[in-house]
Amino acid sequence: MKRMIIFCMLFFCSCMVPTAASPRTVKYRQILKTIEHLETTVKDKDAELLHTPENLVEGCLYTALTCFKKGIQKLQPVSSQENTKFTKAIRLLSKLTFRNPEKQCESTCEACEKKTPKEFLKGFANLIK
Repeated sequence: MKRMIIFCMLFFCSCMVPTAASPRTVKYRQILKTIEHLETTVKDKDAELLHTPENLVEGCLYTALTCFKKGIQKLQPVSSQENTKFTKAIRLLSKLTFRNPEKQCESTCEACEKKTPKEFLKGFANLIK
């Protein structure tokens, strides 16, 4: 009887332990939060239009990420008060890496349509999702 009670308690406890998110999932959530923060602090008016990849195919993910990483460097904050947080966010997104696939994509960044910085960041968030 004791064994049965102990077994039931162990089974119950093991079922109640929440599963932890994988490190990769946590990393991508942090990146999405950073992009959302940038969307609120990025200069959208009188800003340079950026090449924004859309409708990505499997072989072009690395090329799209490269385009977004180049475009991130051109973003500017709305005000100088946001500059330190903005710079940290840019630095974090610039360090993002993605495995280079064997096959190469035929399109380039310059072939993508130019959009405003906020639309650019929304496209980047869609890629990360």
